[in-house]
Amino acid sequence: MPRKPLTALVLLTLIAGLGACSNNKRTDDDAQPDTDRQASGSIATDPKDSKGPAAEIPGAGKGGTVTVLRQSKVSHLDPQRVYSFVGLTASQLYARRLTTYKDDGKGKVVLVGDLAETPGTDVDKNCKTWEFKIKDGVKFEDGSAITSKEIAYGIARSFDLALTGGPTYIQEWLADSPQFDTKFNFAADKTALPPGLTTPDPKTLRLTFAKPHCDLPFAASLPATAPVPPAKDTGTDYDKQPFSSGPYKLTKNEAGTRLTFERNTFWDPATDAMRHQYPDSYVYEFGANIVTQTNRIIADSGADSAAVSFNGVDASLVSKVVGDPTLKARTLQEPTPSEYTLTINNNRVTDLKVRQALNTVIDRDGIVKTLGGDTVARAVTTLMPPATIGWKNYEAYPAGKSGNPEKAKELLGGKSVELVLGFPDDSRNQELSTTLKSNLEKAGFKITLKPIAADTFLDETKKKDNPWDLYIGSWGADWPSGASILPVLYDGRAIKDGGSNNGASYLNAPALNAEFDRILAMPVGEQGAEWGKLDEKIMLEHAPVVPLYVDVMFTIHGSKVGGLFIDSIWGSVAVTNAYVKQ
Repeated sequence: MPRKPLTALVLLTLIAGLGACSNNKRTDDDAQPDTDRQASGSIATDPKDSKGPAAEIPGAGKGGTVTVLRQSKVSHLDPQRVYSFVGLTASQLYARRLTTYKDDGKGKVVLVGDLAETPGTDVDKNCKTWEFKIKDGVKFEDGSAITSKEIAYGIARSFDLALTGGPTYIQEWLADSPQFDTKFNFAADKTALPPGLTTPDPKTLRLTFAKPHCDLPFAASLPATAPVPPAKDTGTDYDKQPFSSGPYKLTKNEAGTRLTFERNTFWDPATDAMRHQYPDSYVYEFGANIVTQTNRIIADSGADSAAVSFNGVDASLVSKVVGDPTLKARTLQEPTPSEYTLTINNNRVTDLKVRQALNTVIDRDGIVKTLGGDTVARAVTTLMPPATIGWKNYEAYPAGKSGNPEKAKELLGGKSVELVLGFPDDSRNQELSTTLKSNLEKAGFKITLKPIAADTFLDETKKKDNPWDLYIGSWGADWPSGASILPVLYDGRAIKDGGSNNGASYLNAPALNAEFDRILAMPVGEQGAEWGKLDEKIMLEHAPVVPLYVDVMFTIHGSKVGGLFIDSIWGSVAVTNAYVKQ
């Protein structure tokens, strides 16, 4: 059954999804975290909503430098390869997309046109042909005009498997196949466009699909639709120096230690509905662990007085921060849509009983305590986080809050199973992996820990022949629907030798794949409950991962930075409204 046109459903969809999502009512000037999460949202139907300039932030002024502290460097700056939370939020500074979200930091989220005049037109009212008109006055950092041609080129280069790491929705939809690279070879002809992608004129971009894809306006908000001038494309080296279409441009890239962004003088605020250009510059500084970040911002000295920790408050310092009213007033705290799992490599761990035993022994209460308690994490037993439309609360393998080692031993039948657990080598994941090892060994597992460089972790675990049985995984839906979680993570047809978004579980079950197709063919407004049912079915029949917890973003910032909030879609620190208090 074809899905209904998006415009008829999206208001209901966003209100339902965001009502359970982090709503960011609290801003950095409030003293208490928001716990009454009621959010609302819509898709902009009036073109005026997509025009700039963005509403001024009360008290904001120009000048100064905002510093973002993070332990690990950003995996990718190339907008077609960006898919981490830090990358998604940082890219808003330099990579405009076809659409984006206006997020007021108080719970209201509106999908608007970014480079496009509107969030898109469903030409035939069947979600198969979408058209975007490009705004006048949008320019690159050298002053050249952004047209449909550069946006189409950006989408085309995302088909190149040498440029892996980014989302693959639009590529798969245009190719009508998860193996999208077999339908279009970008490397063979960089002047050609993928099937279904056309530019009738410099102001018009058109995407035509074989099947309905009513979620396209949401998918178009990811930086894969950022424009790239062909003459500036340096292939894999584009990661080092992307060409800006946003309010800031990258002026210095210091080999994984520091990124400096300064104002792009050709950015026109009249074309931008959500971004500002308050600070003179943004600095992303990498290397300091979470303890160091927290202590530096607590000290509130020098540049750190206008800094924010991207990694959050360290578990060992949570009680100190919460217990000091002056520090607590400088915190941001919101539940997020980001779920963490102990991901099982189903290529290597083929015995269902072993996967069930892993789920049965897990001590979620202990894991949450290791992370710092309910302030920073909440235990879950489902594949979809509670923020998702149609979420169903269930526990496929009941074992209490702290797990059931004896029941797990029964499932293993007395066997001692040896497994290798890979984890990102930052301090938080080192601590978490040690806790997991201790927990799993209570059931008789023998766990070998293998650290993986945090900045390459995603790329390495997405390689089909990777050597790890287990890894700490995470996923945040690209919009609050099961459509951007379950098929993305568990549709085996999307598995590739490298760059698979199949959650690194490598589950491939034909019956499940058929279920994904069935639900995706339903009207968007009817999918929610079906995703909830399928969530439970996947866990009961396959147990491909061990759900662990949902992140609660709890972070601290300096006294001189304002305008920060927690992004409603990605649940991470948003900097588009940031300013330095004068």
